[in-house]
Order: sequence, then C-alpha cells, then structure tokens
Amino acid sequence: MTGAMTGTMTGTMTGKVCLVTGASSGIGRATALELLRAGHTVYGLARRVEKMDVIQDAGGHAIGADVTSEADLDRAVQAVLDQHQRIDVLVNNAGTAVHGAAEEVPMERARQVFEVNLFGLARLTQLVLPQMRERRSGTIVNISSIAGEISLPLGAWYHASKHALEAYSDSLRQEVARFGVRVVVVQPGIIKTGFEDDTPRQLREISGHGPYAEVAEWMARRAEEGFGPGSKASDPRVVGRAVAEIVAARDPKPRYAVGHLADLLLWVNRLLPDRLYDKMVTRQA
Repeated sequence: MTGAMTGTMTGTMTGKVCLVTGASSGIGRATALELLRAGHTVYGLARRVEKMDVIQDAGGHAIGADVTSEADLDRAVQAVLDQHQRIDVLVNNAGTAVHGAAEEVPMERARQVFEVNLFGLARLTQLVLPQMRERRSGTIVNISSIAGEISLPLGAWYHASKHALEAYSDSLRQEVARFGVRVVVVQPGIIKTGFEDDTPRQLREISGHGPYAEVAEWMARRAEEGFGPGSKASDPRVVGRAVAEIVAARDPKPRYAVGHLADLLLWVNRLLPDRLYDKMVTRQA
C-alpha cells in the first residue's frame, strides 16, 4: 500500500461505514466531508494521504492506496473490514483523463485512463461485494460524468471510459439487486474540481502541433473559458450532497445528473440526431 491508514480508529461513530476513492481532492473530498456531516464513518482512499488532512480533521480516516494496484486495494478493504466487519457504502470516484486526438494519444496513456476509471473501480467493487451480498445490504455509487453519455472532440478515451462505466454499472445493478445491493450512477456536469486544469495543457501537448492543431486550440480555449473567471461551474459539494442523499434514500434512482448544465446537455444529446449533435459540438472547431 502506498501509504498507511491514519485517523482515529475508534469505530464508535453512528451511521454507515463508507469508503470513498479519489478522496484527496475535488468531488471525492467533498463527498467524504458530506458523508461525515451526515454522521457516517468515512474512509477516504487516495494515493496522496497528506492531501486528506481535512477529512481526518473532520473525524474521518485516510488510506493511502493506488486504485490500479490490486495489492493496495486488498489491504485497504481488509483494513476497514478488520475494524468494522462491514463496508456499507462504496463510492467509486477516483478518475483520470487524457485529452487529444484519438489518432495521436499514446496507447499507454489511453490504457491508464481505463485502468483508473474502470478496471481499478471494478476490482475494488469485487472486493467489497461479497460482504454486502452476504448481509443483503449495501450501496455502490459510481461517479461517472455527463461524458458517460455525451461525447466531444479530442476526448475519446475519457468519454469511452465513462461510457464503459455506465454499461458496467447497469449490468452490475441488474446482477446484485436480488441481494439487496443498490448500484447508483452519478453524472456530474460542469464541476470545478481542479481535475480540469490539465485539459488545455494536454490538448496542446498531444495535438497542438499536427493535423488537429486548430481544433485542439479551440477546445483548449473553450476549456479555459469554461473554468476561468466568471465560470458558472458548480462547486463539487453539489455532488457530495447528492451522494449523501443517495446513501440516505430508501430507494434511490439508478442515475442522478447533478451540477451546472448536466440535465440540459444530457437532454440535448438524447434529443438530437447524431449528425445534428455532431454539427453542434464541432461548429467552430
């Protein structure tokens, strides 16, 4: 494991035992804090333990682990089970992205996106499910994105990973419902998390000097404007609050779209024919 588990290990808090991945920043951190405010026992999991001090200060715990390392995940899950004998809620939030033309993105970077966004998530789910299934109770929340349904130029690998996550979640939901385990997908819209800061750099680095340079620069400027001064991007707490409500709900919906423009963009994508949608998103590219 890439770091030790830290925090007060009393196990005396009321509520559910929750494990949140990608908890060192953005949506993961906000979700961990919202679950703590709701009275749950929360374990944040991320590679950077030092970035989870705020979770520990709020009464939570921090586990240093890489979601692409099976050994790390084994140890993390076992540590929580040793302390509480159960994990009631798994929030699969850890994610990464690469932006550039599909023709130009190096395959090793594309594979890494899938390792984090799908395969690491799926392995952690496999480790947590047996005790949920045996207790006939549990909630798995997979943080997808509106990118799980829509697609934009120069984001093929990120979009593909989130599309895959949506399908994986649908099948998983169908499989485990009979055991009392709930699977919910959250589709954040435009959220200011810091996650987006690398997008313009990646676009220019990977596709800024070849046949896709013009569209790469257009997309980079669009990203900078979308998250710059005056941006209407939502605070990640809107996602954290949605997750807390899902955990508290008796019968949550399979999907929740949250944050700036989430509902609108999904509606437009579902409404328009493919060719018309393509023209809309590439009209200035």
